[in-house]
Amino acid sequence: MFDRQKKGDRAVLVLPHSRGEGDAVRRGEEFAELVASAGAEVLTSIPARVAEPNPRFYIGSGKADEVAEAVRALEADLVLVDHVLTPVQERNLEKHLKTRVVDRAGLILDIFAQRARSHEGKLEVELAQLKHLATRLVRGWTHLDAQRGGAIGNRGPGETQLETDRRLLAERVKMLTKRLEKVQVQRDQQRRSRLRNTVPRVALVGYTNAGKSTLFNALTTGGVYAADQLFATLDPTVRKVEGLACGPAVVADTVGFIRELPHDLVAAFRATLAEARDADLLLHVSDAADEERELLRRVVNSVLEEIGAGDVPQLMVMNKIDLIEDAEPRIDRGDDGKPRTVWLSAHSGQGLDGLREALGELLGGDRIKAGVRLPLTAGRLHARLKAAGAIAGEAIDEDGWQLDIDAPRSVLAPLVGDDIHGAPLRELIDPPHAEH
Repeated sequence: MFDRQKKGDRAVLVLPHSRGEGDAVRRGEEFAELVASAGAEVLTSIPARVAEPNPRFYIGSGKADEVAEAVRALEADLVLVDHVLTPVQERNLEKHLKTRVVDRAGLILDIFAQRARSHEGKLEVELAQLKHLATRLVRGWTHLDAQRGGAIGNRGPGETQLETDRRLLAERVKMLTKRLEKVQVQRDQQRRSRLRNTVPRVALVGYTNAGKSTLFNALTTGGVYAADQLFATLDPTVRKVEGLACGPAVVADTVGFIRELPHDLVAAFRATLAEARDADLLLHVSDAADEERELLRRVVNSVLEEIGAGDVPQLMVMNKIDLIEDAEPRIDRGDDGKPRTVWLSAHSGQGLDGLREALGELLGGDRIKAGVRLPLTAGRLHARLKAAGAIAGEAIDEDGWQLDIDAPRSVLAPLVGDDIHGAPLRELIDPPHAEH
């Protein structure tokens, strides 16, 4: 056994792969970017072909010996493995290599811990880290075997340090869960307020480093931190975008997705992911210059399915066309004539007008703008219209309200009742002489 040392960031990378050489190279490059984002220094990378996982180490025993020799020769502080290891495999590797071992999930959690800025984001990351750690509190540290004495006179077997740490960890998880529930109630109230306002909601989604935050800033002048690194931004940021044909819309920047995103992290980041679930439209941002963009698109759609946002309408945004020779901004339309894909460069600004045009079409295609006269006896209907944010302007006289209605048809339809006061509204939703 050995005591884990938490200091040091000189790392040996282990890159398991089972597919072709091209996939191994791409995954290795992505993992190196993750390591750089975490701030570790890469000493060397060791590829490891894994046809069938070794239950003990995941990699083969011969490859484990090779890694151990590299750790000793290079005096590495830790080993980073580009795969999700079981707790047993992680402990066995640590014992064999005599140094810290961090798998892909642990590395991503560490990056999220560094990048979270909001109170809610920090709580979510800590909760995910503790759930990840809970399965690994078994004989990883030598001091965990020590027993504490009984409550009176040190009699009895007492409680081992391992049991104490497990109990404290469970209490911390419980406390964090309660705090997050309170924070999420507040965020849900803010979200319901936006829903009542009926302003169309758009969420940016995509593989990490596809340029979402740069596009967000270009659309909204939101001032979100953007950098050429994985997980540059984590906390959800919401801004209003003006100048669309449909009127103003609310745009949310969300965390980037990645292959094998830890499930505990997906579960913890409910606030960020809820922005995607509740959106009227998803802007699926993809790196147009990436040869594997179709594979990464499938990864993103898989995560969207996992969080319950698979059925939300999407507009594909092929970003970074400035990196493609002779590429021009354009809008690709489907058989119904509606925009399906917009080609642009958020960095240079090429094609942003096309994106605004597409957003205006998709968000405003079923929006009703008209004048309605309501009698003073229709106070309940007037209040419901106001609560729904459907009234753009109004005037009142002795005969009642003259309202300027501006809202999606889907918002107005539930407000049409059987009483006579709903009749003017019903005519907007389904005009008597409309052709079907």
